[in-house]
Amino acid sequence: MPPDTNTAIMPTGLTPELLRPDLLRLNASPAGKEEAIREAAQLLIAAGCIDPAYAASMLRREAVANTFLGHGVAIPHGMVEDRGMVRRNGIAVLQVPGGVAWNPGQTAHLVVAIAAQSDAHIAVLRRLTRLMQDEARLTGLFTVTDPAALSAALSEDAPVTAPTTPGGDLAERFDWVVDYPTGLHARPATAWVETARASAARIQVRHGDLVADAKALVALLQLGLRAGDSVVVSAEGDDAVAALARMKATITRLTAREKADAAAAAQKVRAPARGWTPPNPLPAVPGIAASPGLAIGPVHVLPRAVVSVPDEPVPLIEGGDRLHEALSLTRQTLKALADDTARRLGPSEAAIFTAQAEILNDTDLVTLACQLMVEGHGVAWSWHRAVERTAAGLAALDNPVLAARAADLRDVGQRVLARIDPALRTGGAPDLPDTPCILIAEDLSPSDTAALDMARVIGLATAQGGPTSHTAILARTLGLPAMVAGGAALMELANGTPAILDGQTGRLHLSPAEADTADARAWIAQEEARKAEEEARRGLPARTRDGHEVEIGANVNRPDQVAVALSQGAESVGLMRTEFLFLERGDAPGEDEQYETYRGMLTALEGRPLIVRALDIGGDKQVPHLQLPHEENPFLGVRGARLLLRRPELLETQLRALYRAAKDGGALSIMFPMITALGEVQALRAACERIRAELDAPAVPLGIMVEVPAAAIQADVLARHVDFFSIGTNDLTQYALAIDRQHPELAAEADSLHPAVLRLIRMTVEGAERHGRWVGVCGGIAGDPFGAALLTGLGVRELSMTPRDIPAVKDRLRGSDLSALQESARRALECETADAVRALDGGEA
Repeated sequence: MPPDTNTAIMPTGLTPELLRPDLLRLNASPAGKEEAIREAAQLLIAAGCIDPAYAASMLRREAVANTFLGHGVAIPHGMVEDRGMVRRNGIAVLQVPGGVAWNPGQTAHLVVAIAAQSDAHIAVLRRLTRLMQDEARLTGLFTVTDPAALSAALSEDAPVTAPTTPGGDLAERFDWVVDYPTGLHARPATAWVETARASAARIQVRHGDLVADAKALVALLQLGLRAGDSVVVSAEGDDAVAALARMKATITRLTAREKADAAAAAQKVRAPARGWTPPNPLPAVPGIAASPGLAIGPVHVLPRAVVSVPDEPVPLIEGGDRLHEALSLTRQTLKALADDTARRLGPSEAAIFTAQAEILNDTDLVTLACQLMVEGHGVAWSWHRAVERTAAGLAALDNPVLAARAADLRDVGQRVLARIDPALRTGGAPDLPDTPCILIAEDLSPSDTAALDMARVIGLATAQGGPTSHTAILARTLGLPAMVAGGAALMELANGTPAILDGQTGRLHLSPAEADTADARAWIAQEEARKAEEEARRGLPARTRDGHEVEIGANVNRPDQVAVALSQGAESVGLMRTEFLFLERGDAPGEDEQYETYRGMLTALEGRPLIVRALDIGGDKQVPHLQLPHEENPFLGVRGARLLLRRPELLETQLRALYRAAKDGGALSIMFPMITALGEVQALRAACERIRAELDAPAVPLGIMVEVPAAAIQADVLARHVDFFSIGTNDLTQYALAIDRQHPELAAEADSLHPAVLRLIRMTVEGAERHGRWVGVCGGIAGDPFGAALLTGLGVRELSMTPRDIPAVKDRLRGSDLSALQESARRALECETADAVRALDGGEA
């Protein structure tokens, strides 16, 4: 079935008047598709079902989607946003015995035009899908001369005797009722697809008459599954039974998480919004709250990015190679973005990028692009067209969560397009007015947002997107007031229009009077005073009740993130990941560019400590322009320090920039990732000393990441040669437990509170203490209040985390005694499982 089948997710509800005799026309002979649509639309207009303008909407639909249902049947209908033109529900049937060309290779004999405000037409469509399985009867309708016979075929729904195995299901099957509160959306569907692809068996999901390949993300989403829908999951092949068992385990395992996410979202909705209320009613554009805060200033509207993709055919083999390479490079970029987002914001937010990457594996999408190439079109044009057709199908679904994924598809499609042809790249730093403004845009990608001049942008409002969109995620990270999903009205605003953006309630108030602006500024002052009180408490040291103090740092990537980190109570930057200077671009940053960034970090910190991690590339973070060789096991290959020592031009450029920044002053430290052997440390220290001497720069502390068991076990040896250790608990857990932390089935078992991981941390601390070195942790459990308490009890002296986690961690430590934390750590080391460790958490120590 073609992508544009939004009607298939609606419940039944046919009424007899839908197929009135005046809505049936036999023996028609339109000259072409457009005439057929206009003729069918005229039947609906004459019957009072639609406004005349709806005919144009039906034609616009054809430009973005394929309404050919198959087997000689087409179902033209209007755009979703034009449903207001439907006066009442109706179905018009145009019978074309001689056929009318719908699309190349597609001939329609029954044109079933739909006008629907709700779901009243769905019974006809379900009947059509059944008729397609009765080819003889369907073919007879193409030439039948009795209108009553045609009407009966489309309205009678005689009971069908269900066979033992429903038609279309495979040999092995199980039934399931969707119990995800928000239905099957992109994140759980991605887990379904990953599980299905791990098996050689053929696996499918059926909902009513719709069947989707379980290995195709877009096809699953197009089922439009909602809570309460019944589905059949079936499989066939050598390992069908085992494959189906894994599918069932994945599907049911996600239920708890989906319910928890829905409950958390509902709680946010129920929570009173501390937004600003204008003293007098103001015209406003409503949207969805994305990032709290109030911004006052003129709007600046970014024009819609219009991508004109030329159709430049190339030999098929060359085109296929270019598409394959572009897909591969984009997957690598998205994996790196997902990893960064998971570390900074959490796994739920990171799942957006994981789902985007999965879109690129969708066989239907790639196949459609290849089909267009086979027909003689260029690779860029074919990919763009395939994305637009598929996105239109998702946008048409009567489900806002799924329809929003069309934006994700177009975003990831644009990434691939830019890889196919860099000349088609869009985005980048926009032209902005000199005065600070509220930026209005259709939507912004992560790279667009990252390129904004934060001194000139005081707020964001987008026409598209959702609270988990790229814009929303980055706006919250940057502390920038933002709203999303403001609709087309936003893009129609005139540049310079005075406005007040409320990111807490999701409203853009327009043309405020002087009294409104004064009231808004007073509200901002009150909020700043309230935040100052909160920040004062956050600014207190993480000192236990018996006087033991732990340094609390933040994991940030750019200078403009420092202010947010400090406002949350950060006392330092314990991890600056420099690999993100290399991502989202086509070349490596030069020495001067890196120097400016490091200098900017030190300046923003105003004397507070900064630990910069040298380039950590490899594993799940690949940088295409570095042209690294493909590795079967990249996590066990050339990554981190191994890469730096093999690519001296990368190492030396970065070290020169760092030591130049050190000469300007500031508390800079450098640490190297993925250390496994003493020889690596010695070689890196030698490079540092040589470059330091060349630049006549001051010596800075040099440390290493403890990410593999080898480094933890030999901590006492390595400590003689370094100034500090920083434990990356995410990777240490991955390597210690032999679990890829991105594995769809095993990732949940990669628990950093596993006793084996805690013992490696304790071993590292003991080795460091022999030589008077300190140990920090910059991995995920540092931001978990219970994890931070255990780490402190194990002897860790510095904790670095996502800024938003800092207040809770500080509160936990300030309410604890070191002796109690040490006792909890001792008991944790004696536990046999991670669950047993977590059971020790009583909320206080």
